[in-house]
Amino acid sequence: MSDAIQGGKPSKSARKRELAALQALAEQMTALNDRELADLGVDAGLREALALVRPMRPSGARNRQLKHCVKFMDPDELGAVQAYLDGRHSRDVATKQAFKQAEYWRDRLAAEGDGALQTLLDQHQHLDRQHLRQLSRDAAREKALGQPVGAGRKLFRFLHAALSQTNQKKLNS
Repeated sequence: MSDAIQGGKPSKSARKRELAALQALAEQMTALNDRELADLGVDAGLREALALVRPMRPSGARNRQLKHCVKFMDPDELGAVQAYLDGRHSRDVATKQAFKQAEYWRDRLAAEGDGALQTLLDQHQHLDRQHLRQLSRDAAREKALGQPVGAGRKLFRFLHAALSQTNQKKLNS
């Protein structure tokens, strides 16, 4: 069945889907502060309506307020906001990925030693071989002796900083 009724007018279902998408966008916009919204060119009335939603707990009143926010939204002017939210999401994903990679390599280096070190250095040639080898050996020794995880933390911090930097370069290019 077609979403458009004869005469070019969208069907009721199409209008509902559009309003649901705008309401979901308004929900995402509540995570932004007023300065970010103003920088993105969001109307003052919409910023005030979103400010009322932020402190509300999930409830029927919050949903009604979000629907009220939709009345202030112009879908044609929200392209910049949607692009900003998409970019923010991709940065969050990259940060989480770098964190998980650092945990993975820390555990693997502490468990496997030089074999894992060579694999890591093959993938990331820019890393300092000597410093990384010393950190991984300290972490392995610490793990074998059952000592507190100080060296493991140092290794994680080094890996996280290096892998985050690599992921940022990939995102920017």
